[in-house]
Amino acid sequence: MAFHVMIIPTLGCPSECNYCWSSQEGSPVMSVETVEEIVNWLKTFRNEPVTFTFHGGEPLLAGLDFYKKALPMLKNGLNDLKPAFALQTNLWNMTDELAELFSEYNIPIGSSLDGPKELNDFQRGKGYYERTMRGYEIAKAHGLKVSFISTFTSYSIDYKEDIFNFFLEKGLTLKLHPALPSLRSEDPTKWAIDPQKYGELLIYLLDKYLENMGEIEIMNIDHLCKCVLTRRGTVCTYVDCMGDTFAVGPDGSIYPCYRFVGMPEYVMGNVSDHPTVEDLSKSAPAKLLDEFKEYVDKECKRCSYMKFCRGGCPYNALKINEETNKAEIDGVDPHCDAYKIIFKEITDRVNKEFLSSQGMMAFGAGKPEEKVQKPGIMSIMLKRI
Repeated sequence: MAFHVMIIPTLGCPSECNYCWSSQEGSPVMSVETVEEIVNWLKTFRNEPVTFTFHGGEPLLAGLDFYKKALPMLKNGLNDLKPAFALQTNLWNMTDELAELFSEYNIPIGSSLDGPKELNDFQRGKGYYERTMRGYEIAKAHGLKVSFISTFTSYSIDYKEDIFNFFLEKGLTLKLHPALPSLRSEDPTKWAIDPQKYGELLIYLLDKYLENMGEIEIMNIDHLCKCVLTRRGTVCTYVDCMGDTFAVGPDGSIYPCYRFVGMPEYVMGNVSDHPTVEDLSKSAPAKLLDEFKEYVDKECKRCSYMKFCRGGCPYNALKINEETNKAEIDGVDPHCDAYKIIFKEITDRVNKEFLSSQGMMAFGAGKPEEKVQKPGIMSIMLKRI
């Protein structure tokens, strides 16, 4: 079983996205010595394949020299764990030299665009679109695979058709992210999407995906359909990620996920101490997130989608108790209703398809002369992702 370590070289970021909660002015940059400690820590931590994702803030602020040293250090030092790499960046600082290096290590790139230039820059700041697209062209010229996260907010959801058409016409891979309240925000609900509207958005994108199969890739729809097919989660939002995902901040502090980096109360340990799995499981943040698993097991056991949803993201479920000023679990992911809407829609459609002559044909039944006229849910379920 693979595990995931997110490396956060810095929480600094040159962009000023309106709804951002993962950047921090004046954040230090991780040293190569800290990367060396990550290697030493993981040599005896777990004996399974590991995936590293460089995240932020803006990870490219660490610079070319950092990656020229860090990548071979991780690759060669942990060769037995068959390390794989990924990178999440706004692409502003992408250069030919960095792109060539990332290509050498076969690193897929995740970036962010919220849609057409005017809408994107309204949410992410003036000039964001052009700077990201310049970096994208450099990455593409070096053969790097780039996919984009589009953050849907209470504002941009009204422009869902424009956003979909933008990604379709540009030939860009789309992964959507719903704006959520943050534990750090002074106005946490300003940009957040209503769960009912989010569920309706997912159905809209499912329909548009089926209408344009082969012309666009919508990663969320792929994974949601796989969840229903396999009866288990396929991305971190829908699995018990606790204990299999960790994040390392610029100073070597270990957190349960990148969303917590920079928040001292969620530090589980430090790579310089080479903590064991058991050490981290005894930390206060680990115990808090274990409460979420217990809550889901108890409160969601009658839910039809529990096995392949697992209550959603535990970070999303955390609420600040106004009396104690501490985070606590008092529910599941607030987008639970949205997940139920889309999982029910997919389940109903696949059951209908399976019982139809078209569905039977997809599994080798039906008359030879019969042809499937339109792609259906099963065509998404059976595609390789």
